[in-house]
Amino acid sequence: MNPNVEQAERQLGDLQQVEGRWQLRFVRRLQHPPEKVWRALTEPEHLAVWFPSTVEGERTAGAKLRFTFPFDDAPVMDGEMVVYEPPSVLEFTWGEGDLLRFELQPDDDGTVLTLLDRFDEQGRAARDGAGWHASLDVLTYHLAGEPTPWPPDERWSHVNQLYIEHLGPEASTIGPPNWHPEG
Repeated sequence: MNPNVEQAERQLGDLQQVEGRWQLRFVRRLQHPPEKVWRALTEPEHLAVWFPSTVEGERTAGAKLRFTFPFDDAPVMDGEMVVYEPPSVLEFTWGEGDLLRFELQPDDDGTVLTLLDRFDEQGRAARDGAGWHASLDVLTYHLAGEPTPWPPDERWSHVNQLYIEHLGPEASTIGPPNWHPEG
């Protein structure tokens, strides 16, 4: 297994309450400059590799966005770009008012990526935590120009068990959506 992924597995996301909502927080140290990581967060050809949906819409604060998932019967979700400050902050809403924020900080010759996912239902934290964890693992391989050694759904299943244990039963009451391959 890629050493960066082994390290990431030891760095499970944290769950906390922020402003009356639940927030998952992930931090990854990537061996790539912020500009390269930024392209992976914003350009469609890179997003197609690691992000769970397409992201259609202008890359500018206030722009309307549309998210389409590759699964049969998956809903199309709408959102809005909240913050777009290349190459350091990307923040948008999607779905039922969930907020995703990506922060990039230069760190020597690499980047510290912080992903924040804010939502209302505590019971979905393990599911979503596993999803973002697996996505960040794929992103790590993609940035390194390496293929992932497992299918993304297989990775999700593995780390979902880690998140159920890590976050506890209250954060594990909602499983995958019906349209997801694990649902």
